[in-house]
Amino acid sequence: MVTPIWGTYLVLKTLFITTEGFLGDLLKKYIDFYIPGLGIVTLVLLIFFTGVLTTNFIGKKLFQIWEFFLRQVPIVRNIYSTIKSIIDTVSRQGNKRFNRVVLIEFPRKGQYSLAFLTGVTQGEVQRVTHQKVVNVYVPTTPNPTSGYMLMVPEEDIIPLSMTVEEGMKMIISGGFYSPSSPQAGEGVIKGNVG
Repeated sequence: MVTPIWGTYLVLKTLFITTEGFLGDLLKKYIDFYIPGLGIVTLVLLIFFTGVLTTNFIGKKLFQIWEFFLRQVPIVRNIYSTIKSIIDTVSRQGNKRFNRVVLIEFPRKGQYSLAFLTGVTQGEVQRVTHQKVVNVYVPTTPNPTSGYMLMVPEEDIIPLSMTVEEGMKMIISGGFYSPSSPQAGEGVIKGNVG
């Protein structure tokens, strides 16, 4: 109970001190007086106006140009792409990109991995397999934007009661976060996922 609160406090404190130090020093060069906390206020205003700017047509074009330049710088390109991919992945959860969390034996028998059910396999793959096959995505830790897309026989899927958000938290945390288990009688049931 205390650890998440303390961790949040430390992260916010570090963020505020860093922001105040950087923007505060910058502001001191250009204005005659300085009020402590002005750096943080400036950051909040900058974020707000950036949001307003990017919601209109001209702002979107400027953002696309800025993004293009970011992608041209070698080290910045890698950092920016990784962070953008993580944010895109997490934000798409609201659009039900993943149907639900399941457990599969992967990478080999006797070892289990969390996976996200993405749908029932269609077309040629379903025709040539002898069982009904479903698509699952097994993300890597701590970066869920990379992973494995597997086609698994439906009877090998173990449905879980945890939400997609809980599953994503568990993967990103490397297992440090673990959602509470369901009530007795609600446990893991092998069966139909369709």
